[in-house]
This record gives sequence, C-alpha cells and structure tokens, in this order.
Amino acid sequence: MSDAKQKILLVEDDLGLQKQLKWSLADYELIVAADRDSAIAQLRRHEPPVVLLDLGLPPDVDGATEGLEALQQILSLSPITKVIVVTGNLDRTNAVKAIRLGAYDFFQKPFDPDVLALMIARALHVHGLETENRRLTRQRGSSLQGLITSSEPMLKICRTIEKVAPANATVLLLGESGTGKEILARGVHELSPRSNKRFVAINCAAIPDTLLESELFGYEKGAFTGAAKQTIGRIEYANEGTLFLDEIGDLPMPLQAKLLRFLQERVIERLGGRGEIPVDVRVVCATHRDLAAMIREGGFREDLYYRLSEISVTIPPLRERHGDAVLLAQAFLERYARELGRRIRGFTADALAALEAHPWPGNVREMENLIKRAAIMADGNQITAADLGLDSGEAEPRPFNLRQARENAERLAVSRALAHSDGSIAQAAELLGITRPTLYDLMAKIGMK
Repeated sequence: MSDAKQKILLVEDDLGLQKQLKWSLADYELIVAADRDSAIAQLRRHEPPVVLLDLGLPPDVDGATEGLEALQQILSLSPITKVIVVTGNLDRTNAVKAIRLGAYDFFQKPFDPDVLALMIARALHVHGLETENRRLTRQRGSSLQGLITSSEPMLKICRTIEKVAPANATVLLLGESGTGKEILARGVHELSPRSNKRFVAINCAAIPDTLLESELFGYEKGAFTGAAKQTIGRIEYANEGTLFLDEIGDLPMPLQAKLLRFLQERVIERLGGRGEIPVDVRVVCATHRDLAAMIREGGFREDLYYRLSEISVTIPPLRERHGDAVLLAQAFLERYARELGRRIRGFTADALAALEAHPWPGNVREMENLIKRAAIMADGNQITAADLGLDSGEAEPRPFNLRQARENAERLAVSRALAHSDGSIAQAAELLGITRPTLYDLMAKIGMK
C-alpha cells in the first residue's frame, strides 16, 4: 500500500482558518485555494477526492454566493468528488441549498476537529467505493461497445436491444449503410446468454454467389474441384453462439431457400454431404435494402422475411439523430489525434456548425473517414470547416403546432449544448443562457437524462 498522503482541496480565503485546518489535517496533503478560479485550477491539476469549500464568500450580482457557484462548477467538472461545505454559525440556509445542489455534507464554524476528521474519513471511504465500482464497470465493458449517442431515437433502440437480447428470437436490423448495424448485432450477442460463445459475422454482399453457399454451409472433401479436405461453414462454426448475416438482402434466391430450411429445421447439410447436422445458433441479420419492395418485385422470399423478422429494429440515419454528429466527431477526433500523435484540441465554431448542418449520406462511416482525414491534414491545433471540406448551412424548418415546435426546439437546443460542452451541465447552461437548476428542470420536462 502506498504511503502517499491523500489529497484534500481547501477553498478558504481566511488565512487564520487556513492555518488552523492545515494543523488539524496534518495526516492529509492539504491543497489551498483562496477563490473560485484558483480552486478550479487546483481541482483540474490534482483531482482531489474531497474538497472543503467555504460558502461564506461575497454574493455575486445574482445574489448567489461565490461559494455556491464554485460548488456547482466543481461538481460539473468532477461529479464523484465529495464536497464538504463550510458555513458560518448563522448560515444554515446556504448549507441546505448546497446539500440540495449536490454537496456531500457541511460543518459550521467554529469546527470540531474530531467531527471534521470523521466526516472526511467517511467521504474518502464513499469516494473509494464509487471509484472502485466505476473501475469494475469499465473492466466489464459496455454491452453496446462503440455506440456513442445522446439522441432519443437511438436511446430507445438501445433499450429495445437490451430487452430482446436475452430471448432467442431472430433479429432483423434495418437501416442505411454506416448507421452501426454490426455494433447493435454485437450488442445483442453480448447481452445474451450466448455471450461467452462465438460471434460469427459474414457479409453476404462481399462474397461471390458461387462461393457463398460453401462459405455458409461448408463442404465435404471432393465436393467440387479443389475441395481437398472437409471444411465447416460459418453457420456450423457459430454453433451455440451468434451468427450475424450482414446485407441479407443481397442473398441469392437459391440460397434464400436453403437458409429458410435451416431456420425452420435448425439442421444443415454440407456441400457434397448426405447427413443432416444439427446446429444451435442465434441468428441476427441486417440490410440497407427495402425488403418489402424486394418481396413485391420477386427479389426476396416473403416466407424467409417473416422468419428473419421475429424482432425488427429500424435504425435512424445520422441526420435524424440530433446532437450525435458533434458527439461522434469529438470521439473520432480524440481517437485519431492520439493514434496519429497530433496535438489537436477540438473543433472551431464554424466546424461544429458544418458538422451539424451536413446531411451525412454515408452516416457514421462517412463521419469517421472525414474526421480521420481532417486529423491528418489540419495545420492548426483545432479542426476548421475548411479542414473538413464541409459548408455550413441551416436546414429548412418543418411545420409543427406551436407546443410541439417549442418542445422540439428545446430538446434540440439542449442536445446541442450538451454535445458542444462534452456533457458538462454547467457549460451547457452557460451556452443556453440559463442557470444550472433551470437546465435540470428543462431536461426533466423534455424527458432527457
């Protein structure tokens, strides 16, 4: 175990109280700040688990104390930090307000060293438990790894995936190319009882028709010229796990009939073989094609469609996922700046506007390629609209009734502000020109978490 002292940040402008607390808290590394700005700087630098914050600073122009403002800023930057507020003997109102805003506890001047020591020890213990819980959560990994979203349509789809994954039903994922169908398919697998077995993916459009049957079903030795040994197919290889058939709409008609038989009977026959082989596998399919139109035109079997779509999930394109463009761009930039060794810190205002205005016909895949290219080619330490090669513009508004238009506008504005501030409530509230409590109330009203 390390002998290093645990850090505590003291935000106090009274020099006498600073000295008294330094003596009382000699078992800790006490970092002192006399005002809000220096407190935030020390918080960023040292990341202390506990902060002792004096609320008795002069009020600002809005009537709120500088201490309360500092409390909100500290918690927005580091929600897991335990803030113990220090108040005067007659200042119980602000102490209660601070607890309501998220402070861990409070004590009054003059303080009892033993009570304060016990309070700090409890705060450190709770912080340690929460930190360990977060570490274990990260270690287990996300069930939908790689999915980055804050939009309500995609969050609804995530909830759907969580519900259907434990069942053994066949899932059909519909959506444009590049919307993240394979990520969701892997999410179905990871959340299912089969998660410790294989996830086998095959792109039906990427393999020539002449090879696709043997790739799916396997073949016996001598089944055709060049078949020098027995080879199992992808379906058999995925036994007890999950089989992901991407671009199922490109499956040739003869193979559609063979796949239908497998889904009905759960047995396969290898090419050149005569025996039936039982296979227990969960099937997830995806396509960007309009299968209903293909059925009408005779390009896809209706009976196969009903077998594949026991659960059907339609994924919205990126242009309909408000706020996600900026979130994804920031995530991709962080990854490629790190991989390429570039010191690039975010996007300029015109770049953010261009990202939001672009219709993204290639969806997330187009976004990823664009950000990677911009990270390579950018001359400055921020990505500009010129680096992206995009033009900024406003989409034409759609007609709504007044109440619906207001709610949609509020939701869009909050989503954009949170995306631009990287999830910081305090910064988002500042961008929106409202207070932090007002933003919380607004998020509750429009159903955002």
